Amino acid sequence: MNQTPQSQTAQSMVRNWRDLYVAALFETNTDQIPTRIADAEKAIVARARELFSAGSDTIEEDQALDDALYALRALQNCIEFRAVA
Repeated sequence: MNQTPQSQTAQSMVRNWRDLYVAALFETNTDQIPTRIADAEKAIVARARELFSAGSDTIEEDQALDDALYALRALQNCIEFRAVA
């Protein structure tokens, strides 16, 4: 089964949601933070959908995904607040 570059990229993002999440949290270049947040959010949502489709017991990872999204949204709010202030 051949995969398109887009599907390979999507799979890579799903596998690496934690890496993308940490990269967003620790990004020091303020111009890059919104992009890092968006990439991490996409990967987290994709992983959540993957887990939902699998139908297995993934309570711990589900909670980790929810926590990560919450933290990213808090970071986004801080960035937006700083931009206005």
